Amino acid sequence: MNKDGDIIIIEDDQDDQLLIEQAFQELGYTNKRIYFPDGLEALTYLDGQTPLPFVILSDINLPKLDGLELRRRLKENASLNLKCIPYLYFTTAFNQDVVIEAYSTSAQGFFVKPSDFNEIKETLKSIVEYWKRCASPNSF
Repeated sequence: MNKDGDIIIIEDDQDDQLLIEQAFQELGYTNKRIYFPDGLEALTYLDGQTPLPFVILSDINLPKLDGLELRRRLKENASLNLKCIPYLYFTTAFNQDVVIEAYSTSAQGFFVKPSDFNEIKETLKSIVEYWKRCASPNSF
């Protein structure tokens, strides 16, 4: 895991993108954030010769390729799968079936996107701090 790598954020709602970016700026993390409005664009980017990202935060309800299918495709891609990029859902889609399906894709986390800005900021802080402290097979 590249702890200094980019944070990939797959979110089609521009207002949510702005809130997420504002939260990251206030938290002061130096990781570059790269936003994608749909899963297909993110897949194309991740499948290219890109530096190893730190973490992927994905909405579930996305145009062209939803977050669940994106995760499945990333798992099927042997070279991407070996990179051990943490894949987390950060979404308002919240019911038992969605959570079960999300974890069936081997996601490393499912976070309900809060409506309150300070809660968004605290959630993002918890996510980043956890993964900054976590070891992975490619940490060596």
